[in-house]
Formats: sequence, structure tokens, C-alpha cells
Amino acid sequence: MAKEIDVVIKEEFIRVYKEGYPLIAQESILSWDKVKEEGTVLNLVDESGKFILKAYHGMQNKGYGWVLSSKKDEKINAAFFTKKIKSALEYRKEFFENENTTAFRVLNGEGDGLGGLTIDYFDGYYLLTWYSLGIYEFKSDILEALQASTEHKGIYQKKRFDSKGKYLNEKDDFICGEQAPSPLLVKENGTNFAVYLDDGAMVGVFLDQRDVRKTIRDKYAKGKSVLNTFSYTGAFSIFAALGGSTKTTSVDLAKRSLPKTTEQFEVNEIDVDKQDIIVDDVFNYFKYAVKKNLLFDIVVLDPPSFARSKKRTFTASKDYVNLLKEAIQITNRGGIIVASTNSANFSMMTFSDFISRAFKELNGKYKIKERFSLPKDFRVLDKFQEGNYLKVVFIEKLK
Repeated sequence: MAKEIDVVIKEEFIRVYKEGYPLIAQESILSWDKVKEEGTVLNLVDESGKFILKAYHGMQNKGYGWVLSSKKDEKINAAFFTKKIKSALEYRKEFFENENTTAFRVLNGEGDGLGGLTIDYFDGYYLLTWYSLGIYEFKSDILEALQASTEHKGIYQKKRFDSKGKYLNEKDDFICGEQAPSPLLVKENGTNFAVYLDDGAMVGVFLDQRDVRKTIRDKYAKGKSVLNTFSYTGAFSIFAALGGSTKTTSVDLAKRSLPKTTEQFEVNEIDVDKQDIIVDDVFNYFKYAVKKNLLFDIVVLDPPSFARSKKRTFTASKDYVNLLKEAIQITNRGGIIVASTNSANFSMMTFSDFISRAFKELNGKYKIKERFSLPKDFRVLDKFQEGNYLKVVFIEKLK
């Protein structure tokens, strides 16, 4: 059983935590010197010793731990995690009943009361992602709870941390049950994805963009030319092609994007020869497109929050305006720019300001068609909007 100690919380932080804010900040605790090990259960008390909340210590991003319970006598054990997992599964009951979508999130960290952990479902297989050593210390209890709460073919894990709290990409992620085929074919709104549960940090598709991909397929793609930048394994291109686009062009710097995107087209019986898959720096491709007078009806921008190549560094908070300006110049009048970011460092309001600035600096005009944030399975707490990191805006270029 995890070690459990009392730590004093500063008076000015008590109300915000009692109202539901889940992330424990370093500056909120008076006695961090008492906490020696990640995974320690913390009884947060006021300066008089009165119990406030129960949390655990785990280093993640800017936080030092997560709130677990408001009950003083609650034990953080397999029974506790079983209750959390069963509640999360019930919340997503409709997803399990949808035969057209067999990949989705079943537990979204603090949104389901377990900050530092996510669990995804892939057609009978469960994938746990640990974001701190602190939550990983509860691994045996959490696995017992997951096994008791689900029928599963197999269970996998990703460890996104090391002893210093940094991300760690690790292979051989199989835990128990039967091993998944490579690739494992899953469905999203009737479309196939080839995923790999035991092939590094990422499996081949980002589940949080499900609603955006469907919207492109069902409302925008028919008869349109599509440029998909930072394309990874080409998921947006697949949905655009299935939606009737005249042609898709997928651009990504990673060499493996070519075979990975080719595979996604093939598992959906799309003629790869009629699509373009280009391994190149996206910004180099923008220059090429301008030089060749290439214009597209739809341009998808879904860059990582931070990326570094040999020639440049991209940070969403600093560089997204310039990225938009590049895209605007190769988008047809009346065309659509799908601007997306997974950066939690700024709000949708700030992101909308980026869009306004980009068009203003080019003397252009635009109209917002629709906005998206995280889908239902990526549950978010009202009191922790930092967790609602995804921001997607469909922009029509008027001028």
C-alpha cells in the first residue's frame, strides 16, 4: 500500500482545490520537504490540521500531483481505482455500442478523477499511458481494477516519463492477455485505421480529432483539392479522400510518414497512386507551392505544439500566426483552412486572435465556419479548462 502523509496546504489555495481544481501546484504546499517519493498519498490539511482533500505526488508538466478524493478515510487501492474505471466506462457506454467506431478514450486523466493516467480502447485491447512516476507507482492496483472491470483481449502500456519527470518512449509495451496483431485494424466512423500498440510512443492515430475528420469527410471534401500538412500517418487525407476529394497531398518531415500514410490508404481501398505523399519540411513545401503557383481548396494545419528540425524550431504560441500566413497564400478564395492546435498554453480566444492577426497582416478577409474542442470521450473538468487543450477552427478565406 502506498505511503500516506499529511501535508499543509496554504490558506489561499484551499478554496480553489475544494471547488474542484485538481492539479497540485508546488507553491500551494507549505511542507514539500516531507514528501520524498512520487506515488506518496497526500492528505492535504490546513494549518490547524483539518482535512481538506486527498491527493498523490507525481511530477507532470508544471504540477506536483493530482487530487484523488474528498473523503478522509478513503483508501487509495484497487477498489478505489475500480470505482473510477467503472464510472469512466459507464460515461462512454454509447461508444462501446457503436460498431462503426472501435477506437476511443475510456479514461481521460483528471477528467475522470485520475490525473496522470489515460486509457484508450482499440477493438478489445486497452492501452494505458502513464504520465508520471507517481501514478505508475499504483500500476498493480490499477491493472487489477481494469481487469476486474472489463472484458479485454489484451492490455498494453506507454510510459511517458523518466525519473526526472520527462517523457520516455519505450517499446515492448505488452502487459497481459493476447498480443494484438500488427497492424491492428480499428474503425472510426466506418473508416479503417491501422494501429500499432507496441511500436513506440504513438500508435498511428490521434483519437481526439475524430469529430474534425468526420466533418471534413461529410461536409467539406467533395470535389475539393486537399493539402494535409504535418500529416503524420495521413488520417485527415484518408477522410478527405473518402469524402470525395479530387486529390489529397500529405506533407510531413518524418520519413516513416510515407509508408505509414500509404498503409492507411490501402486499408481503406483508396488508390494511393492518385494521391501525393511528400516527405519534406512543411515550410519548404509552402515555398515550393508558392513558386509553382499551387492552390488548394482545403488546407489542414495540425502542427505539434513544439517541433525542431535541422533548420528551424516551431512553437505554436510564437509561430502559429506565420504558419497561418503561409497557408492563406496557397488557399483558393472560398477555400477552407482547418487550423488546429493541441497546445494547452493558450485559449481558444487567443487562437482566434492568431487567425485575425494573420489575415490582417495579409490584408485578407475570412469567416469562421465552425469550431471544435475535445470530443465527449476526452472528458474535461469544468474547473480545469487547461485540460481542454484541443482547438480547431474551420476558416473560410474570403479574400
